[in-house]
Amino acid sequence: MSSDTAAVPRPPARGNAAPVLTGAEAVVRSLELLGVTDVFGLPGGAILPVYDPLMDSSALRHILVRHEQGAGHAAEGYAAASNKVGVAIATSGPGATNLVTAIADAYMDSVPLVCITGQVFSTLMGTDAFQEADIVGITMPITKHSFLVKDASEIPGAIAAAYEIAGTGRPGPVLVDITKDAQQAEVPFVWPPKIDLPGYRPVTKAHGKQIQAAAQLLAEARKPVLYVGGGVIRSQASSELLALAEATGAPVVTTLMARGAFPDSHPQHLGMPGMHGTVPAVLSLQEADLLISLGARFDDRVTGKAALFAPHAKVVHVDIDPAEISKIRTADVPIVGDLRDVLVDLDAAFRAVTGGQKPDTTEWWAFLDGLKDEFPLGYAEPTDGLLSPQYVISRIGELTGPEGIYAAGVGQHQMWAAQFIKYERPNAWLNSGGAGTMGYSVPAAMGAKVAEPDRVVWAIDGDGCFQMTNQELATCAINNIPIKVAIINNSSLGMVRQWQTLFYDGRYSNTDLNTGHDTIRIPDFVKLAEAYGCLALRVEKEEDVDAAIRTALETNDRPVVLDFVVSADAMVWPMVPQGVSNSYIQYARDHAPTFDEEA
Repeated sequence: MSSDTAAVPRPPARGNAAPVLTGAEAVVRSLELLGVTDVFGLPGGAILPVYDPLMDSSALRHILVRHEQGAGHAAEGYAAASNKVGVAIATSGPGATNLVTAIADAYMDSVPLVCITGQVFSTLMGTDAFQEADIVGITMPITKHSFLVKDASEIPGAIAAAYEIAGTGRPGPVLVDITKDAQQAEVPFVWPPKIDLPGYRPVTKAHGKQIQAAAQLLAEARKPVLYVGGGVIRSQASSELLALAEATGAPVVTTLMARGAFPDSHPQHLGMPGMHGTVPAVLSLQEADLLISLGARFDDRVTGKAALFAPHAKVVHVDIDPAEISKIRTADVPIVGDLRDVLVDLDAAFRAVTGGQKPDTTEWWAFLDGLKDEFPLGYAEPTDGLLSPQYVISRIGELTGPEGIYAAGVGQHQMWAAQFIKYERPNAWLNSGGAGTMGYSVPAAMGAKVAEPDRVVWAIDGDGCFQMTNQELATCAINNIPIKVAIINNSSLGMVRQWQTLFYDGRYSNTDLNTGHDTIRIPDFVKLAEAYGCLALRVEKEEDVDAAIRTALETNDRPVVLDFVVSADAMVWPMVPQGVSNSYIQYARDHAPTFDEEA
């Protein structure tokens, strides 16, 4: 037995003295005392000391993934579905670097995540030791904070601080990298630790004068829009948003990250704005005289050409992160604060200014209702005899209902899932918005099902995305995590192919995946899923769609994979081309087919 793994007798705690634990035991005990119940990870040499006491924990459920990226996305899905902090564990070197994509994803989408990684012995750091990587340096641009722990006594404080930072202010990922000697050393375990975070003081209460100024603008506006971003979901402020919207009578648009923050069925909801948004949502922003931006960051996929975005509008920008305010569009009224508190205060201030009366927005709503009638969300039926992906996805949503959770990969199927499933509640829609990470869906759905075991959880994936992380189906089968997977199989990298159709004269360079349309199926998704212990069905006819979905919904003893063979010619409409003004209404008119039209 090598000296670095030899068991060392531990002196017991005496009297009221703090118990003596190894650093590894302190990791596990700290997570338990923080209330963590589920972690996702994969062991390796540099984190092995933690995995020994983890085996004895009755409070922590560890789910062994097949790839560290799966651990990161599963922790993201867990967090996004439950509003809790997700936790992922990996070893040093490639184990830690395999978490980087998920960390970057969580950073872009404000997902609270704590990643604990093992590091080589502190005496070996900087020597290019086996499986050494400077993961703190690598992740510094994509974390809220990173801790490098070389002293076992610092472990409880580092983990508690990481948990606090991840879940407060603007949520995000925090890394705790712990050397192997720190994990093996023995120290008194002191809880709660003293957390000293100089400079970290998230502002949650907004300035009263700014609230008053925003309320005044809202009372005077004749063409207001509530531009709702994912911050409303992260701050758990959906009910407060509903109250403000109904008090003001203003139309509401929900970005890709905010789907479900406001009910789709509400008459004031115009849909999703942006490159693939509804025409009413896109043009409401362009024609508005006031934008109330709530936890949104004026992403390029929403604004199009930023210099031409909403040219007539004043902007009230509310965000808990001051760095986002006026980053892209200068705010006339900047408000830094927690959205749930801000919405309560803004609602009260608005009612006080107006005496409880709604402003006259009759002409504004006449214009918007006209857009709704002229540009209903629809799709063209395929002419090649294959399934319509929009139909498949809409039936999944209709048969599952609003209480389900839907995690999407990235690409055409992501946009269709955002468009054609009706979201009535927050935390029902999970996706990789900012980073656009292929491979997100299956592990994120797995994490969501762990967090919300009583809900139906779908992974709506593309045949390209699915091949990046489908190994986590084994994790689901072994750990009794019965997610449902719908592969929208168009045998291609669909969104890239769409751009090649529109902008590269149909030159389909390296976008054919050979997964579904010909006699060659590489791989055969049904056989692959069965090999992973799943129930699997291939669906090629419209009359079989509902029966397959119902079979999936009725099967809860194992994961289910449905391989829907859909048309490769299906497109995501509407589409505002990148770098073009959202006022390009003629383009929208030509590319927003109704159910009876063809694109």
